Amino acid sequence: MWREIWSVYWKRILGAAAGLFCSIVYLAFGFWDMLFVALLVFAGYWFGKQKESSNGPVIPWQRIWETIMDRFRPFR
Repeated sequence: MWREIWSVYWKRILGAAAGLFCSIVYLAFGFWDMLFVALLVFAGYWFGKQKESSNGPVIPWQRIWETIMDRFRPFR
């Protein structure tokens, strides 16, 4: 059962584990708010899920750069 879950959702699991690890490190050096910990775990899960569902990059830098350059071009 666990092998089947791992084989299907391994990127999500690793993303959530990375977020959990970052949150534990953060808690070890100072407690700000548990909401921030939940945000880190969710962000790790979300990045893992995005990477699992698409073959491209998680953050489409090229598309963002083109949008910014099209919008703020000084001479149109």
